[in-house]
Amino acid sequence: MSINSALLAGVSGLTANSAALAAISQNIANVNTIGYKRTAGEFQTVINSQSQGAGYAAGGVLATARHYTSQAGQLQRTTSATDLGIAGQGFFVVTEKPENLQVTDSRLFTRAGAFTVDNLGYLKNTAGLYLQGWPVDSEGNIATDPSDLNRLRTVNVGSVGGTAEATTRIQLNANIKSSQLVSAEAADASLVPVGANAYNPATNSMSMWDPETGVGVKPDFELTIPVSDSKGGQRTVAIAFLKSTVPNQWYSEIRAIPASDVITGAGLTSGQLKTGLVAFTQDGRLDTDAMAAMGAAALFSDPAAATLSFAASDSAAPAAGAFKWAPGLGIDDQSLVFDLSASAGGLTQYDSASVVQAVLTNGTAFGNLSEVKIDDTGFVTAIFDNGVTRRIAQIALATFPSPDSLSQTTGNAYRVSQGSGTYNLKAAGTGGAGLIGASQLEASTVDLSAEFTGLITTQRAYSASSKIITTADEMLAELISIKR
Repeated sequence: MSINSALLAGVSGLTANSAALAAISQNIANVNTIGYKRTAGEFQTVINSQSQGAGYAAGGVLATARHYTSQAGQLQRTTSATDLGIAGQGFFVVTEKPENLQVTDSRLFTRAGAFTVDNLGYLKNTAGLYLQGWPVDSEGNIATDPSDLNRLRTVNVGSVGGTAEATTRIQLNANIKSSQLVSAEAADASLVPVGANAYNPATNSMSMWDPETGVGVKPDFELTIPVSDSKGGQRTVAIAFLKSTVPNQWYSEIRAIPASDVITGAGLTSGQLKTGLVAFTQDGRLDTDAMAAMGAAALFSDPAAATLSFAASDSAAPAAGAFKWAPGLGIDDQSLVFDLSASAGGLTQYDSASVVQAVLTNGTAFGNLSEVKIDDTGFVTAIFDNGVTRRIAQIALATFPSPDSLSQTTGNAYRVSQGSGTYNLKAAGTGGAGLIGASQLEASTVDLSAEFTGLITTQRAYSASSKIITTADEMLAELISIKR
């Protein structure tokens, strides 16, 4: 009977509008939820099979929920460096536990990026879900894979200990006074045969100089250079100069202070690392051609490749002219490259006071973690108080062919569904995944004005559906009253 179908159509209207009200209520309740995507109730007609000449039977209406998961919310600035927003179509990959993940453990996807550091150092959002990323290996490389979730690890910023960097480059900016008087030791060295107190790098050197006892040769000029070893320990290397009787030439020695820091091979004494002559041009610049012509007699035959190479503490005894760090230090091998002829200065010989303008070195002493930064491509970088930076991981973003078809779960997260298609893991800034904004959070996509308008229309539609039931009931009552 058509009146019965009208009753059922009215009931379907009540049910459909109740579902629409539930969706609107969910939206309004989540107006301040980070990364929330609005849901809307959408209606479709239901048509019953009709028999010709038998009247019309109403089918009613059916409500289905439509999730606007792909709709992006506005990014809002925050004060926390671990708050993350995505400007694009990507999703953060998260898990329900941080450690001991198995293949069977679920991986979820979310845009809720309000991450904080938990008591174990892991990044966890307000729903208790842990952020995943590709770890950086010991060589500083990242092995990404667009389809393998098992390569991901929970991002941990609390396990990063202190760090240090060994010195590898030294840039000198110093002047040696050209009118320096030639010392008695240097003068004796030029005699044939040499004088009794002649300078000799092996038997009477600047490295042996002791001002209290007068042993050795006092340098005309000496500069010291701080050096960081592989553990961040502070070592000192000194370069001493003694003017020769040959114009524009100086005897030079490089040594370790104290001498006990190194073990040297034959030909080196008192902590010496390198000995030889340094030559200057008539206009006071380092004479690289003259030093190249000297060959082995020069401090460095090629000043452009002036390098000292320390063997590790645990290496074998050094050969003649070589050296290593003392066994008691327990440090790694190290090479120091000297920049003696920098365009901004370098080592010069002018007729002004012998002075060190600058000694520039890289490398740092031991430093502790001071803060963590996340850039727009998802690299998580630890910054230490000694100025060293170290990459920890790269945050992975997942994209889907149909993100609106993802299955919703508690915690403002999503699961892969048959309709969404499979995930594709990407680095931020590639393949439409979008860039990551640190100290930003994605706002809810709920528009209160639209939701309140929807409340009014849904309420009226619900009331109208109830009127269908009331009217059909009255018509049935009239039909029954015919019998009376």
